[in-house]
Amino acid sequence: MRPRTAYHSAIFTILILLPALAAAQASAIPESKLIQPDQLLKMLQSSTTEKPLMIQVGSHVLFQQAHIPNSEYIGPASSEPGLQQLRKRVESLPKSKFILLYCGCCPWSHCPNVKPAYDALAALGFTNVKVLYIANNFGADWVDKGYPVAKGD
Repeated sequence: MRPRTAYHSAIFTILILLPALAAAQASAIPESKLIQPDQLLKMLQSSTTEKPLMIQVGSHVLFQQAHIPNSEYIGPASSEPGLQQLRKRVESLPKSKFILLYCGCCPWSHCPNVKPAYDALAALGFTNVKVLYIANNFGADWVDKGYPVAKGD
């Protein structure tokens, strides 16, 4: 067995910390870019407000169980295939298009999906992107409140 070097120790430490760093990413989204569930509900119920393109960037199983009506499933944005699907979906849209991202797989502070999706759209030049702030999970913060849901694909 070879002795552990400082390099190996650093790599080991990074690998241990990476999941925690990725999970904390959602908290780095600026508050001005967040929409609370009750705000989104009012927006969706309004006949005068522009409706966003709503994209769920989390688990397909959760999307099938319950999702916001008229939202689209893209795939987990914590993976490269999910990010590729997101980029493909928005490639023909104007950069000013109102896009709302949401996940709801887990508590906000642990969500691995919304920040990579938000960053990808920002990098593509989209200027009107918001993220649904789901404090606990989609079930507790949307479904259990009696807000409208759709099921299946």
